[in-house]
Amino acid sequence: MQGFGSMLRDYLEFYKISQTDFAERLGISTKHMNEILCGKTNISEELMLGISLITDIDVNLIFYVESKKRIYDYLNSNFDSEKEINKYLNTFCINEMNKRKWLVLKDKSSVVQNSIDLLNFMKVKNFDVYKNYVNKKILFKKRNDADIRKIYLWIRYCDNLIENTSVCEYSSKRLDDLFIDLKKESLKPFNKDRLINLLNSYGIILCIADALTGTKVRGCSMVKGNNPVIYLTTYFKEKSSLYFTLYHELCHIKTNYNKLISKIIIEDDMEKEADEFALNKMIDKKIWNEIINNLDKKDEICKKNNIAFSFMYSRLAYEKYISYNSKEYNDNIEKINLN
Repeated sequence: MQGFGSMLRDYLEFYKISQTDFAERLGISTKHMNEILCGKTNISEELMLGISLITDIDVNLIFYVESKKRIYDYLNSNFDSEKEINKYLNTFCINEMNKRKWLVLKDKSSVVQNSIDLLNFMKVKNFDVYKNYVNKKILFKKRNDADIRKIYLWIRYCDNLIENTSVCEYSSKRLDDLFIDLKKESLKPFNKDRLINLLNSYGIILCIADALTGTKVRGCSMVKGNNPVIYLTTYFKEKSSLYFTLYHELCHIKTNYNKLISKIIIEDDMEKEADEFALNKMIDKKIWNEIINNLDKKDEICKKNNIAFSFMYSRLAYEKYISYNSKEYNDNIEKINLN
């Protein structure tokens, strides 16, 4: 694939400018100039700007043509055939992402353009950088290539969704107030927008979005700037399971804020601690013990302590005090639809 050098050669011929003269204007050797025109060397960003200033050709066009050539060279040095490249690109679910309008494939027939569109969506230089970045950035014990790709793509999609989100300044000193307000919110019929706005009012960005088919993740947390960020998938069918995951991620924010500045936590060594935190925020340990020791008065105890019935009945079923198929479970669990 020809880079911008062939276009520049045509420009010089059209305007009858010698290679030597143009090289002198750029401040490079005639040999370097010839290598550029023949496509034997990449054009540096400094030279792209210089060429643009001299020729009046949009620097973005120069950059685009050169980037396309570099991606072409990279693909051909790492893959044996176009079929192999396509197979690799398909592991990133590009067709599903295109169908969902997560990204736009400008030319579906071109593996080079598809690679550029995908790398632009992932915000990485090339696929080697992607592997190194993900391995360093995401804490996820149950990692395999398929899972981690889908998770990272979902995270990037959520990043795009929150790009223009405006939130208050975050202060860890206000977390206890947030937990009080979350408890009040949990007693109301579920409303996704109201929950998101509540977190935003405390300086925490919350995004709830569809993941790619088969993505094995329910939530993750990180810090952007000074603001904690929580991403949740739309897999939740009951209010109690969503709140459990939300409190789980809030535990990471409360306990691991500094780690979240450089890492995205999906699963790490403190998962049991985060699960315990979530259970206790939903129903305090002492109150839970009171409930299971007085099951005949469980509704009364729940009301008295301002606990959402769905939280109690979900946990009773989870700990096998009642059946998930029982009428009392199904009458009291709050179903939600996040789509």
